[in-house]
Amino acid sequence: MIKVAKISMAHVHAGGYARKINENPETELVAVWDEEEYGGREAAEQYNVPFYTDLDEVLSRDDVDAVAVDAITSDHPRVMIAAAEAGKHIFTEKALAITVAECDPIIEAVEKAGVKFMISLPSRANSEILFAKKAIDDGLLGDITFGRGRIAHSAALDSWFSGTSAWFADPVRAGGGALFDLGCHRVDVIRWLMGEPKSAIAKINNFTGNFPIDDNSVSVVEFANKALGVIDVAWTHRSGPNMLEIYGTEGSFAAGHDGEMHFETRKLSDEEKAEYIANAPAAPPEPIQQWINAILRDEPMTITIQDGRNLTELMQAFYMSSEQGKSIDFPL
Repeated sequence: MIKVAKISMAHVHAGGYARKINENPETELVAVWDEEEYGGREAAEQYNVPFYTDLDEVLSRDDVDAVAVDAITSDHPRVMIAAAEAGKHIFTEKALAITVAECDPIIEAVEKAGVKFMISLPSRANSEILFAKKAIDDGLLGDITFGRGRIAHSAALDSWFSGTSAWFADPVRAGGGALFDLGCHRVDVIRWLMGEPKSAIAKINNFTGNFPIDDNSVSVVEFANKALGVIDVAWTHRSGPNMLEIYGTEGSFAAGHDGEMHFETRKLSDEEKAEYIANAPAAPPEPIQQWINAILRDEPMTITIQDGRNLTELMQAFYMSSEQGKSIDFPL
C-alpha cells in the first residue's frame, strides 16, 4: 500500500487524481497540502484526511511514501525538489516546469534521491499514437518529412477559468495559456514521434480577449532530420477532429480524437498491412498506474523525467520565438 499526500488541488485534473488514488486498492490518500485559494481544505474534508498549509510538515510525515502534484506550474520546482529531498516518490501533472533552467534542478533532486518519478502525459498510453510510433520505428513510413498536431477546445470562448482555476489565465503562475496548458499533449507527441528539434518559430496571440493570456497559436519545428512539424493549439475551438498526422517518403498516419485511424505504407501488401494493424501494440497502463507499478514492483515506466524536460524546452522556444519575432535554435 502506497500512502500518498496530495500536493495542491489547483489543477483542473486534481480532483480526478485524488479519486484515482482513493479508489485504487494499492494506494491510500492520507493528506492534502495546499495554499488556501486552490481548494485543498475542501478536498481534505471530502476524503477525511488532514489538511496542511506547511509543505515541510506534510513531507516530514514518515507514513507519506509519495506525493501527487497538482500545484500551479510556477510552484513545481519548489514542491517537487522538496518532495524528492524528503525521499517521496513523485507523480506530477504536466508541465514539468516553465523553463529548462527550472527543470534541471528538479531532475538533479529526483536522480539524487532515487525516487520514482512520473509526469502525466496520457497521450503516451494512447493505442493509436503507440501504433504510429511503432510504424515509424519499423520504417514503414520511410523517412519522416512532415507532422501536424492540433489540439483545441472552447475554454476561452466559454470563459472556463474562474475561482480556484483562475490561475490558468495568469502568465506568471501558469507559464502560458492554451499552448502551454493544452498544447503539452500534442507538443510532447510530435517531439516523441519526430525526434530531436533543430529550430522553432511560433505565432501566439489572444483572439477572444476573455483572458489576459494566449488562446490561439501555430508553432513550427524544424527537426534534425529536416522534417517539419506544425502544432496548432487553441481555446477558441467549437468543433473538429483534433487530428494528428505524420507523413513520410513511404507512407502516412493520421488519427483524430474519435479513435479513427488512417495508415498507408508502400512497404507492405494489403494483406501484410491488415496483419500489422491487427497486431498493433497494446496500450500500457495509464501514467499514474505505471508509477504505482514502479513503486511497488519496480516495473519499467514508458515516460521519463527527461521527456518532461524535452517538452518544456520546446514550449519555452515557442514563447521565446513569439516574443522575439524570430526563429529559436536548439539546444536553448
